[in-house]
Amino acid sequence: MTDFLAPARLGQLTLPHHLLMAPLTRNRAEPDGTPTPLMADYYAQRASAGLIIGEAATPNAVGQTYPDIAALHTDRHTDGWRKVTEAVRAAGGHMFLQLQHGGRVSHPATTGLTPVAPSAVALPETIFTRQGHLPAPVPRAMTPDDIRATVADFASAARRAIDAGFEGVEVHSANGHLLHQFLAGNTNRRTDAYGGPPEHRVRFTVEVTEAVADAIGAGRTGVRISPGGTVNGIQEDDTTALYPALVHRLRGLGLAYLHVVRADPGDELYRRLREDWPGTLIGNPVLTDLTTEAVARAAREMLASGADLVALGRPYIANPDLVARLRKGAALNPLRERYLMYVGGADGYTDYPALDG
Repeated sequence: MTDFLAPARLGQLTLPHHLLMAPLTRNRAEPDGTPTPLMADYYAQRASAGLIIGEAATPNAVGQTYPDIAALHTDRHTDGWRKVTEAVRAAGGHMFLQLQHGGRVSHPATTGLTPVAPSAVALPETIFTRQGHLPAPVPRAMTPDDIRATVADFASAARRAIDAGFEGVEVHSANGHLLHQFLAGNTNRRTDAYGGPPEHRVRFTVEVTEAVADAIGAGRTGVRISPGGTVNGIQEDDTTALYPALVHRLRGLGLAYLHVVRADPGDELYRRLREDWPGTLIGNPVLTDLTTEAVARAAREMLASGADLVALGRPYIANPDLVARLRKGAALNPLRERYLMYVGGADGYTDYPALDG
């Protein structure tokens, strides 16, 4: 069995071990989306991760989901992210950056813009804004011109990411955001080449991924998916047909990796995706117990199931020195109040203690 603490590889990168830090939205950017010095501190604290996949950054203004979400579509954003990557590199770490467009998961009270989506289907819940929780608006169905412009925005953001010092980017096609909205039947009611059968609904994710790969190189491009996920009102009626169709279209691109959210070694679809995907697969396991023993067990099971690398989220939030704790069998810090994950400031962000105090 592969030792999750043994060295690993991802394309041209040599990683110190197999445990990656998953992208985690933390709402600590400036109102315009520019990363802050506090974010640089946070990521540098966690530079011992095999690879940090930085939190979702929006490639354009209309793609912003909530207040204080990071972005990457202006020079100021690029400069802010460069300070983050410089801090992580100085601490010995590597970073990719996730690119995410919220689609219908947005509100004019946050962006000043009407959200866009594959179809005019509103999020069936309220959404948090600077004015509090408000009913989600009906998004505007994207035109072919909107689609082309958004694909170009992802490619432009990817180029900015490399300029800012990231090793690569992750295209976010999961968790109910725009690309996932094109995949799911309940949010995609189009009758053109982007809607209907699974082979059509995967097209937008494929076009975004191809554009990003063309812009920065396939070896610097990863994709994240969440088969069967229901976050943000998503309903997939044909998951077992949808994701093999997507993987079939992506597998020949030579991408850096495929990242599967809530990967379950016992799930038949997960096993099929592992079999169908020819390259590096990152498994993000379900963790119900955030103890040293449970995290180590999940990592071992993920690698034994065929995953090449393991992405962990909440354990890295509470433990900037997670790897050192796992090596020593030391207890993990408990995760503090959930609301501290999404408010500004150091509380519940950069104040978790390391073993060395």
